[in-house]
Amino acid sequence: MTDSTSVQHDGMGAQAETAATEPAEPARVLLHTPMEVRSVSLVVIATLASVFALRWASAVFIPVLVGLLCSYALSPVVDWLQLLRIPRALSAAVLILGILSGIGAGAYSLSDDASKLVELLPAAAQKLHDSVRSLPGGPNNTLTTVQKAAAQIEQAADESTQAAPVNRSVQRVQIEKPKFNIKDHLWSGTLGLLGMLGQIGMVALITFFLMASGDRFRRKLIKLTGPTLSKKKITLQALNQIHDQIQRYMLVQLFTSILVGLATWLSFLAIGLEHAAVWGVAAGVLDLIPYVGSVAIATGSALVSFLQFGTLEMALIISGTSLVIHSIEAFLLTPWLTSRTNKMNPVAIFVGVLAWGWLWGIWGLLLGVPILVVIKAICDRIEDLRPVGEFLGA
Repeated sequence: MTDSTSVQHDGMGAQAETAATEPAEPARVLLHTPMEVRSVSLVVIATLASVFALRWASAVFIPVLVGLLCSYALSPVVDWLQLLRIPRALSAAVLILGILSGIGAGAYSLSDDASKLVELLPAAAQKLHDSVRSLPGGPNNTLTTVQKAAAQIEQAADESTQAAPVNRSVQRVQIEKPKFNIKDHLWSGTLGLLGMLGQIGMVALITFFLMASGDRFRRKLIKLTGPTLSKKKITLQALNQIHDQIQRYMLVQLFTSILVGLATWLSFLAIGLEHAAVWGVAAGVLDLIPYVGSVAIATGSALVSFLQFGTLEMALIISGTSLVIHSIEAFLLTPWLTSRTNKMNPVAIFVGVLAWGWLWGIWGLLLGVPILVVIKAICDRIEDLRPVGEFLGA
């Protein structure tokens, strides 16, 4: 018994010495999340189904969203006219007809300048390409030699693959391309114009109905929340906050876009760039597209100014002026006019614009940021969706 006890004590002492010499393993921290695999799968399936529905029914969703955002931007004017004892439906109709008439008159007056400007872009790009190649730091003679060698190889390959003379008994068949038919192009162009006019008409009607109805839809949503007064009060507060936030954002965007257009027009006119009014309208419209719009205006104006003035210095001055105007608007004016509740994460904005642009094309680029603002405003007011609103915020 004594020997066995001593052996046990020796073994325990050796284990204690080994444990003392070896570093202790850190305690493992387990992250407990309330999310289950089944719930995650349902969320992924619902997201994919929503994306498919948005892409498949884009012809319905796009006019509805554009009309909804236009109603948010124009509702303050209708509210002010209603205070002057003018019927809401009449003021909404007059406002929409006035805006459509102004857009049509402006487009007609600037159509000649816009067509000339579009015709100048290919020539400006070619002139800029030739100027860059003629610079000392441009492509060297080795690249030119490689291009000539590639052209000679291609020509030799074409000559070697020419068909040999065929027998007289074999009939040779040659497929001719159909001749140019202007009627087909006129018909497709007419259909495109009619489709665009139809979309503008649908947007105008949706905007009119939303502005004429006032807060009728909000009252209907409040009735759907439940019979208790507390739920109706909470729903009313949330809807009012969402409405005010989205309306504030739309008014700020409309004001800054008009300001950018005027600043671009006056700056280009002072420098002496032709078709400055067209550039001002384009800058105001493309200002609604973050990042992409400013780059497009700076690039296009640089090409046209290089064709007009013939120097790279003037092209850099024109493009730099455009970028300075957009930068002042994006980094100083808009954050000052917009409250912190409307501030968005730049990464979320960029990814969102790319996603909506892939989904709806040019309409997705224009509607991407307003849709993200709407989603953030809704998520901030719903308990279970607040993490999503926090992720989208700055």
